[in-house]
Amino acid sequence: MHAVVVTEPGGPDTLRYRRMPDPVPGPGEVLVRTRAIGVNYRDVYVRRGEYPAELPVPGLEGAGEVVAACEGAEVAVGDRVAWAYGRAGYAELVAVPADQCVPVPDGIDWQVAGGALLQGMTAHYLLESVYRPTPGDAILVHAGAGGMGQLLVQWAAARGAEVITTVSTDEKEKLAREAGAGHVLRYGDGLAARVRELTGGEGVSAVYDGVGAATFESSLASLRPRGTLALFGSASGRVPPFDLQRLAELGSLFVTRPVLPHFVRTRAEVLWRANEVFGAISEDILRIRFGGTYALPDAAQAHRAIESRATAGSLVLLPT
Repeated sequence: MHAVVVTEPGGPDTLRYRRMPDPVPGPGEVLVRTRAIGVNYRDVYVRRGEYPAELPVPGLEGAGEVVAACEGAEVAVGDRVAWAYGRAGYAELVAVPADQCVPVPDGIDWQVAGGALLQGMTAHYLLESVYRPTPGDAILVHAGAGGMGQLLVQWAAARGAEVITTVSTDEKEKLAREAGAGHVLRYGDGLAARVRELTGGEGVSAVYDGVGAATFESSLASLRPRGTLALFGSASGRVPPFDLQRLAELGSLFVTRPVLPHFVRTRAEVLWRANEVFGAISEDILRIRFGGTYALPDAAQAHRAIESRATAGSLVLLPT
């Protein structure tokens, strides 16, 4: 088979397309021929050497057809499956834990199945298990035109939340409004003041922040008393250490740094979240927009695009 490998930590040019031995599935794994492979910012962290991971092949998310199944697996040879948290995904063949594979419903195409599940399940746990907005709740979603941001905006708006979001350009503002944002703001020093103005001085109930260092202070300052900051990513860099006493001074705030693996710890959780995502897509509650599709050998181009933060939507690799 062919795969994309990381030869050493570094920039996108360290991603090389090479012939590799076919993976041999271990106990509890199934072998899948990939049809679409999701590109996520975590893959960038792995390539840079910032996150520990099994290498040389990066990649978490994908979809394809089962070609070999372990004993006791809930999927069989020929099944269409997707997964949000596997390993060595930038490849034509992938060994995936059977308990992470979910059936792909009829009507969901390969590109959507392979590129929407990780972000979709992340949006689900943020809105369902970290802070669940109620109808009329004012929330702030950073980067509302990105792949992750659009899902959060759409799902929260469908649940009746008043969604405020941030973007960097007029084009991205248009995308955020199409997703359902009621108010679209630009990043900057006056952001928190503008959020408070829009909420009658109260602040928002929750902030969903995948940007990190560049937005953290504005996120804290935008919250109402007892508000929740869900810091689920760090695209602009990690947040420096800060004094926890500030949370009391700012209104007894809650801050959490959640990651998907802790919210899919059981097979039941995996199926629940995945089925909710696919159901929302099928019902047109979530509309998946793709910021780019690339052939598998062009993985470096996909990484340059996602690092530029100029993309608006999910990115996928397609095996040749």
